[in-house]
Amino acid sequence: MARRLTLTGNDAAAEAMRQIDPDVVTCFPITPQTELMHKFADFVADGEVKAEMVLVESEHSAMSAAVGAASAGARVMTATSANGLALMWEIVYIAASNRLPIVMPVVNRALSGPINIHCDHSDTMGCRDTGWIQLYSENAQEVYDNVLQAIRIAENPDVLLPVMVTFDGFIISHTVEVLDALEDKEASDWVGEYKAMYTLLDTEKPATFGPLDLQDYYFEHKRQQIEGMSNATEVIKSVGKAYEKLSGRAYGMTERYMTDDADYVVVALGSTCGTAKVVVDEMRAEGKRVGLLKIRSFRPFPHAEIVAGLASAKAIGVLDRSVSFGAPGGPVHKEILAALSGTGHQTSIVNYLYGLGGRDISLDHIRSVFEELETVAGKTIAPNEVRFIGLRG
Repeated sequence: MARRLTLTGNDAAAEAMRQIDPDVVTCFPITPQTELMHKFADFVADGEVKAEMVLVESEHSAMSAAVGAASAGARVMTATSANGLALMWEIVYIAASNRLPIVMPVVNRALSGPINIHCDHSDTMGCRDTGWIQLYSENAQEVYDNVLQAIRIAENPDVLLPVMVTFDGFIISHTVEVLDALEDKEASDWVGEYKAMYTLLDTEKPATFGPLDLQDYYFEHKRQQIEGMSNATEVIKSVGKAYEKLSGRAYGMTERYMTDDADYVVVALGSTCGTAKVVVDEMRAEGKRVGLLKIRSFRPFPHAEIVAGLASAKAIGVLDRSVSFGAPGGPVHKEILAALSGTGHQTSIVNYLYGLGGRDISLDHIRSVFEELETVAGKTIAPNEVRFIGLRG
């Protein structure tokens, strides 16, 4: 029996963490993630969880402590945002390289400078090649659901990789929404017990963590990480199907919103997808064949599902909320081009940069994208041509 709650995105993540009750939670505050850990600290203080909450002096230390605890066999979670994630940079790679299934909500925020505390995706997009799985959330409901699923994905023996559950700063993190949560026992049974395959504390099966890894084995260990990330595709799908049976809410790598017969498709991730769905509904009522392809899993990237979801499109608008300086288009745009390369798919693909530093994207903005796609269908668009949404002057 679902419990209907009214929560911010931060509180939704904290509620999922309460139900998971990890062994160790490492914590350092950074806006707009701070309230997430405030709420979890309330649970600790009130005795609602058994988790050991470790307060550290920086985000670098937060991830270092998480790596140590996970290496000792604990189920570990932490959370961060923007500059905090950047300060973790060195240890984020170590967590993935050591195949530690740490789960970390990341509240998307622009990286400095100039200093900005509002949403864009420059923080997690900068981490796209660190070896972490990345799940993007459209709203508070998905934040809650994704955090629960992330545990099962990360700890799957065919994966054993850390997972970032991302959601847009302030837009989701501080906005109150109604969501359905599992009963505590349902959630606890769902995540189950965690038993690490190798731990620092197992004297019967001693293992080495963090060794010097030179030419003799480094390449082979990277190959194993590649296989773990590749395996994650089917694990994400299977976990999503199992979660649908439990909750009634379906999750895959992508969501195809009226794309089956769409002539014009927008590709997006995060909270912008909710805005785009409203515009799709409005334009469909006007007889326009438009659709949205929402990316939930950015790592691993769902190339096959992308190709299928864009099969009917005459023109595609790819929305990027972060810059890839000096590259032909933004991070999402480059992945779409790569996915469609060699498929024979003949379509016009336009890259749109929007929302940097938390600038709003409106219904009218999305509508203007669809209207512009109608005018470019059949034309060749240079891959380095980037158009801007909501830019002054």
